[in-house]
Amino acid sequence: MPVYFLETEKPEQQFFAEELPEALFAEELADVPADAELLSVFIQTKIDRAFLDAHPKLRLVATRSTGLDHIDMTECARRGITVSNVPDYGENTVAEHTFALILALSRRLRGALEAARKGNATFESIRAFDLKRKTLGVVGVGRVGRSVIRIARGFEMRVIAYDLHEHPEESGVDFEFVPFEELLRESHVITLHVPLTAATHHLLGRDAFSKCRRGVIIVNTARGAVIDTAAMNEAMDSGIVGGAGLDVLEDERVLRQEHSAIIGDQILSNLQTRSPHEAHRRNPERVQELEKLMENSRLLARPNVVFTPHAAFNSVEAVEWINRVTVENITLFMNGASVNVASAGTKPA
Repeated sequence: MPVYFLETEKPEQQFFAEELPEALFAEELADVPADAELLSVFIQTKIDRAFLDAHPKLRLVATRSTGLDHIDMTECARRGITVSNVPDYGENTVAEHTFALILALSRRLRGALEAARKGNATFESIRAFDLKRKTLGVVGVGRVGRSVIRIARGFEMRVIAYDLHEHPEESGVDFEFVPFEELLRESHVITLHVPLTAATHHLLGRDAFSKCRRGVIIVNTARGAVIDTAAMNEAMDSGIVGGAGLDVLEDERVLRQEHSAIIGDQILSNLQTRSPHEAHRRNPERVQELEKLMENSRLLARPNVVFTPHAAFNSVEAVEWINRVTVENITLFMNGASVNVASAGTKPA
């Protein structure tokens, strides 16, 4: 039975082909045939109702991620489609990347490298700040969040934490659970480690930023939409947010292509697929999409923003683990068993 893989590179294709003789590789979701039963995707592939309607025989979606926000879990459950994921792979990898971003900001590496390149460095222009005795606010205390806490304690930071599923009895010498507003008020650095759900969408918005310590550093290696990008830009304009380390964005196309080119492509697509009347009719959803695209591009252009293109997961060890667990998930499903079966309520690391 064929297993269709999307978002794979050559080394991954070689591995999957050796482990699963049934493996086939598609460039785009549109290339997956209507009679496909087994599918493996990564985070950029959206499995929505329209795709499920067009693939009525689909029985398994094996995502090579912990997060599930790119999959319509409710529709999959309603149709009896199994969804498997890969828990635990980012425990160390994402935590280490989080601190790479924090250190890049605290040591002002972007400015220092640019000054060195131009030969105009002054001590004042690239002056850093110490992490020791600073307060780190960790939002989301799963496996990744706890690894971040362990690293932070090595830097002798004070750590406070907030989790939607708070367990105050777990507070101890390493960290203390506090209400969300207290975390905003006290933290010099806030780092996000929560899944994207209805409860966490735009968790950091205008109201939250207004309660933050002035000059706070924001780090996001979770999902882009946990932060309201427009509100973040406003908070950076006003000096409430002093810097940001981002591995994710609300619209990650700007990590791979200039926003002007994306907008041009969309305009061309509209003109090619719609009548003149439809092409010029105001579409509120499309306007919001373009506004969000512009806000993301504006954010990345700031000198006090350090960004990486959704790379926090991307270590040799983590990718090997992801691929092996994915093969195990698929093989067990094909043999009538199951492992790492996810649901809409699955709590990621």
